[in-house]
Amino acid sequence: MRSFVKLAAAVVALAVAAPTLAQTTAPADQATPPAAPAESAAPAAGATAAAPVAAGQPVKDSTGAVIGEVAEVKPDAAGKSMATIKMGADSFAVAVSNLAVRDGATLINATQAEIKAMLKK
Repeated sequence: MRSFVKLAAAVVALAVAAPTLAQTTAPADQATPPAAPAESAAPAAGATAAAPVAAGQPVKDSTGAVIGEVAEVKPDAAGKSMATIKMGADSFAVAVSNLAVRDGATLINATQAEIKAMLKK
């Protein structure tokens, strides 16, 4: 259980420190505004609302490889929405605000090798 907690903290740190996965683009003659923080609940002006992370979605790592599946999405004790990701025999939790959804898959900003390394600690 201790390794699960350490992994969850490490994955959250990776996701927060890494660039935002879902970005909007501006026409070449306009400056691109800075990306909003991951915790922002409102989409950027003109952007469509992101699809929600949901149980059963495949999970892709930062290389685009499918590494597992979202097992469940539920609030933690503080009410923060958390996704439990099942990767083979391992599972770990990540704040939904640190994930993105594109083309029906949940995206995590770490490689499978990085996640496995964190699980071993």
